[in-house]
Amino acid sequence: MIAKTFKTPYYAVIFSSVRAEGDEGYSEMADTMIELAQTQVGFLGVESARNELGITVSYWESLEAIKKWQEHPAHRIAQKRGKEEWYEKYAVRICKVDSDYFFEK
Repeated sequence: MIAKTFKTPYYAVIFSSVRAEGDEGYSEMADTMIELAQTQVGFLGVESARNELGITVSYWESLEAIKKWQEHPAHRIAQKRGKEEWYEKYAVRICKVDSDYFFEK
Protein backbone atom coordinates (compact mmCIF):
# COMPACT_ATOMS: atom_id res chain seq x y z
CA MET A 1 0.00 0.00 0.00
CA ILE A 2 1.26 3.48 -0.78
CA ALA A 3 1.18 5.88 2.13
CA LYS A 4 -0.55 9.17 1.46
CA THR A 5 1.34 12.41 1.84
CA PHE A 6 2.15 13.91 5.20
CA LYS A 7 2.65 17.47 6.39
CA THR A 8 6.11 18.55 5.21
CA PRO A 9 8.83 18.59 6.16
CA TYR A 10 9.19 15.04 7.41
CA TYR A 11 11.80 12.30 7.12
CA ALA A 12 11.99 9.05 5.18
CA VAL A 13 14.13 6.09 6.19
CA ILE A 14 14.80 3.96 3.11
CA PHE A 15 15.93 0.42 3.91
CA SER A 16 16.94 -1.65 0.88
CA SER A 17 18.17 -5.22 1.26
CA VAL A 18 19.13 -8.46 -0.40
CA ARG A 19 17.92 -11.41 1.66
CA ALA A 20 19.82 -14.53 2.60
CA GLU A 21 18.25 -17.94 1.90
CA GLY A 22 15.45 -19.15 4.16
CA ASP A 23 12.91 -17.38 6.32
CA GLU A 24 14.09 -18.30 9.84
CA GLY A 25 11.39 -16.17 11.46
CA TYR A 26 11.96 -13.17 9.19
CA SER A 27 8.32 -12.72 8.12
CA GLU A 28 7.01 -12.70 11.68
CA MET A 29 9.73 -10.29 12.81
CA ALA A 30 9.08 -7.95 9.86
CA ASP A 31 5.36 -7.85 10.71
CA THR A 32 6.13 -7.31 14.40
CA MET A 33 8.53 -4.44 13.64
CA ILE A 34 5.92 -2.66 11.50
CA GLU A 35 3.29 -3.09 14.22
CA LEU A 36 5.72 -1.81 16.86
CA ALA A 37 6.93 1.10 14.72
CA GLN A 38 3.31 2.23 14.32
CA THR A 39 3.11 2.73 18.10
CA GLN A 40 6.21 4.96 18.25
CA VAL A 41 5.93 8.71 18.77
CA GLY A 42 6.72 10.46 15.50
CA PHE A 43 5.89 7.52 13.22
CA LEU A 44 3.87 8.58 10.18
CA GLY A 45 3.61 5.56 7.86
CA VAL A 46 5.38 2.78 5.97
CA GLU A 47 5.60 1.28 2.48
CA SER A 48 7.29 -2.01 1.68
CA ALA A 49 8.01 -4.29 -1.29
CA ARG A 50 9.89 -7.58 -1.11
CA ASN A 51 11.24 -9.36 -4.19
CA GLU A 52 14.87 -9.89 -5.28
CA LEU A 53 15.49 -6.50 -3.69
CA GLY A 54 13.51 -5.63 -0.60
CA ILE A 55 12.65 -1.99 -0.01
CA THR A 56 10.93 -0.58 3.05
CA VAL A 57 10.37 3.14 3.47
CA SER A 58 9.20 4.42 6.83
CA TYR A 59 8.15 8.00 7.45
CA TRP A 60 8.88 10.00 10.59
CA GLU A 61 8.20 13.46 12.01
CA SER A 62 11.79 14.07 13.12
CA LEU A 63 15.35 12.79 13.26
CA GLU A 64 14.87 12.35 17.00
CA ALA A 65 11.95 9.97 16.41
CA ILE A 66 14.11 7.96 13.98
CA LYS A 67 16.93 7.76 16.53
CA LYS A 68 14.53 6.52 19.24
CA TRP A 69 13.21 3.84 16.89
CA GLN A 70 16.75 2.80 15.94
CA GLU A 71 17.56 2.35 19.64
CA HIS A 72 14.31 0.57 20.63
CA PRO A 73 15.26 -2.73 22.35
CA ALA A 74 13.05 -4.94 20.14
CA HIS A 75 14.30 -3.18 17.02
CA ARG A 76 17.90 -3.75 18.19
CA ILE A 77 17.17 -7.49 18.37
CA ALA A 78 15.75 -7.43 14.84
CA GLN A 79 18.80 -5.50 13.59
CA LYS A 80 21.16 -8.06 15.14
CA ARG A 81 19.29 -11.01 13.64
CA GLY A 82 19.20 -9.22 10.29
CA LYS A 83 22.98 -8.91 10.23
CA GLU A 84 23.52 -12.47 11.42
CA GLU A 85 20.74 -14.38 9.60
CA TRP A 86 18.50 -12.53 7.17
CA TYR A 87 20.51 -10.20 4.93
CA GLU A 88 23.33 -10.70 2.48
CA LYS A 89 23.60 -6.91 2.27
CA TYR A 90 21.55 -3.83 3.03
CA ALA A 91 21.62 -0.05 2.94
CA VAL A 92 19.89 2.54 5.11
CA ARG A 93 19.30 6.05 3.81
CA ILE A 94 17.65 8.87 5.74
CA CYS A 95 16.19 11.73 3.72
CA LYS A 96 14.37 14.94 4.54
CA VAL A 97 11.19 15.33 2.49
CA ASP A 98 10.48 18.97 1.74
CA SER A 99 7.61 18.40 -0.67
CA ASP A 100 5.53 15.54 -2.02
CA TYR A 101 2.31 14.78 -3.84
CA PHE A 102 -0.06 11.86 -4.04
CA PHE A 103 -2.07 10.62 -7.03
CA GLU A 104 -4.88 8.10 -6.84
CA LYS A 105 -7.19 7.16 -9.69
